[in-house]
Amino acid sequence: MTSPPPHHRTGPVPHAPLSARRAGEGEGLTVLVIAKEPVPGRVKTRLTPCFTAEQAALLARAALADTLATVRALPCTHRIVALQGRPGPWLPDGFDVVPQGTGGLDERIERAFARCTGPTLLLGMDTPQLHAGHLAPLLAANAWEHCDAWYGPATDGGFWALALREPRPGLVIGVPMSRPDTGAHQRSRLTGHGLRVADLPALTDVDTAADAADVAPLCAGEFAAVHRALLADSPGAPGPEQPANRSTRAKAPHPAGETTSETR
Repeated sequence: MTSPPPHHRTGPVPHAPLSARRAGEGEGLTVLVIAKEPVPGRVKTRLTPCFTAEQAALLARAALADTLATVRALPCTHRIVALQGRPGPWLPDGFDVVPQGTGGLDERIERAFARCTGPTLLLGMDTPQLHAGHLAPLLAANAWEHCDAWYGPATDGGFWALALREPRPGLVIGVPMSRPDTGAHQRSRLTGHGLRVADLPALTDVDTAADAADVAPLCAGEFAAVHRALLADSPGAPGPEQPANRSTRAKAPHPAGETTSETR
């Protein structure tokens, strides 16, 4: 196996004892991004045929870059990427990189949470429009006074964020993923375990070309720039001035062989 770049630390994730963490806004929070190596043909396959496999991978890489840039600016204690695939130069400094391992998305999310202690926020790589304002309630000093979990619904029926005051087994495993009712099942699982749940704003995951056209104008980073550049090379792809048929945004089964890293 190729060794990761030296600036990416892998292995067990260190945590300061809760008693040693300073109180304050965002302090003591671990942010965990579940992501996938942006390899053509393995990521964002539902962006085709409007985009080629190579273009879809460029959009996936840009979405991850914007997400990680936002996470780097957050006032948190630890930043982790749970990665499916191999690390590359597209991963920035400042993140511990750990493997997702095998199994379904629910198993991989559960395994990622199991590496963490204390307040932990899970994000996907499919909301490049994410900024700190979307997370403001979670970053507040009193974020955990009246709740045990924060839940960020996605407009397709999934979820883009899940934060737990204290990760514990059984909160994700067995939740059906990549379905229009995934979010409902996940939220019900939390409340069924007696957790008090607070909601974050709803965001759109970038799964289809129509989603990309909707989200790109909301982004200020790489995703918007890459999307603009690719539109010129992909006349069939919908852009802001060419609204797509919204029926294309209905959740469809993933093509055979594709596994997702989205938090849906």
